[in-house]
Amino acid sequence: MVAPVRICVATHDGHSERIGQHVCRRLTEHGVAAELHVLPSATLTPAVLADSPMVAVIAAVRYGHHLPQAMEFLSRYNEISPTPPLAFVSVNLTARKPNRQTAEDSPYVRKTIAKFKLRPVIACAIAGRLDYPRYGWFDRQIIRFIMALTGGPTDGVSTIEYTQWDRVDGFADAIAATLLSPGAPPR
Repeated sequence: MVAPVRICVATHDGHSERIGQHVCRRLTEHGVAAELHVLPSATLTPAVLADSPMVAVIAAVRYGHHLPQAMEFLSRYNEISPTPPLAFVSVNLTARKPNRQTAEDSPYVRKTIAKFKLRPVIACAIAGRLDYPRYGWFDRQIIRFIMALTGGPTDGVSTIEYTQWDRVDGFADAIAATLLSPGAPPR
């Protein structure tokens, strides 16, 4: 039996998990087995990960940093032997701007790759969802401040989904293309 691509998601409000579910469905459409894991996941042992044809990390950003569960996972990733290929996507509101969506343009992606000395085969940033009504008072004030700094809505009541689902499809399609290309690891 062929091991699935492990889609490892660090989510705070559930939106990154929704993105992960979408990636899993899209991979399945390509004939690539995929399995979603919300971090931390006790089932993701080093042996399970080492057997994977690829690991995809979908990491939400909160208050300017990737969630701790993503950072903990990535700190252990390079210790896996053999290290499976990595696909990495940062889910953040800064990626609502076209000049903040690539690995080179996104400070979150660049810093994370450098911090852990990662060599992802695919890396990008995808915009998340702004949902003021869902946030508590403190979170709403912090996010309003961040939005003021970055030119976003500060009304404290908006719900805006910035996610470009065609970019999520593109991320999944890139994973499938990498795995289905000649010379790719067995899936």
